[in-house]
Amino acid sequence: MTSVKEFEVLQPPGPDSAGVGAFHFTDRYSIFDWGEMPDRLDRKGAALCTMGAHTFERLESAGIPTHYRGVGDPTAPVPLDEMAAPPRRMVIELTQTPSLPNGGTGYDYEAYHAAGGAHHLVPLEVVYRNAIPPSSSVRRRLTPAEVGLDGAEWPAETLTLDRPLVEFSTKFEPTDRYLSRAEAMAVAGPASLDALEALALEVNRTVTAIATEAGFDHLDGKIECLYAAGELRVADVAGTFDENRFRYDGFPVSKEVLRMFYRRTAPGWIDAIRAAKRSGDADWQAAVDVAPPPLPVAVRAGVERLYQSGADRYCGSAQFDAGDLPMAIAQLQSLTDGQNS
Repeated sequence: MTSVKEFEVLQPPGPDSAGVGAFHFTDRYSIFDWGEMPDRLDRKGAALCTMGAHTFERLESAGIPTHYRGVGDPTAPVPLDEMAAPPRRMVIELTQTPSLPNGGTGYDYEAYHAAGGAHHLVPLEVVYRNAIPPSSSVRRRLTPAEVGLDGAEWPAETLTLDRPLVEFSTKFEPTDRYLSRAEAMAVAGPASLDALEALALEVNRTVTAIATEAGFDHLDGKIECLYAAGELRVADVAGTFDENRFRYDGFPVSKEVLRMFYRRTAPGWIDAIRAAKRSGDADWQAAVDVAPPPLPVAVRAGVERLYQSGADRYCGSAQFDAGDLPMAIAQLQSLTDGQNS
């Protein structure tokens, strides 16, 4: 189980064969790697499952291999358009996910790949960026020159890139750690880093096309991949408000709106998280002695409406009956306090 998805194993994978499993999308949410937050967002799970299924079906139509098998009953999954109501369960192909040993001197990725053999989850997240907003971690980690810009200072506004930037970060370590290309090659094992990058860019093109049809700007996203006897397939889920950052008419339509709210209203919690992460402790959450407060009722209702109406717009459907997206955005405008994310 993750902090926001529950996981079913219907047929375990083997060393040389895939298994079958299912994600159950809950109404929990997580930000800043904290894990489960105090609130539930009504129908968030259904919104993300619907978006993810829509994205996977578009990827498959574009010839991009994925682990997606359908939605609904795990014993007889169906395409999204055969569901009478928004689904919460996504059926997927399973691969091996060995434990990642840590002997005290670092994580042993060679042992991970030896245990995973020819069928395993690549222990990387592949992040692609079409734009770099002011809050992006890129501005703390890289110089403008390293992303091909002239000048020594980052622009104050969101920077739209001429070409997407692809980065690699760890998947199974306690906090995401961005890697150099040499480090990422070691973590990727037998999977080709060039192939992972090419696959991320293909996913980006498809998700950007869906977003454009919906009137969204697609700022960034990430993918995870499984390695199956030399072939890479898109795994986990892609093209949702948790995996990607979208904007509509300049307003964030993703869980970024929740990050913005907590940055503005709970700075002590944010500062405590940053300090604890700097310690490098695997159990850094235990060092945070400040708890995140629950969302105000009106804010929670506004975010629920944003997820539901945004999912309908992204999928070109009317499954959630949550009203028009611009009305949901108007309800949440006070959260931004004039900021851009």
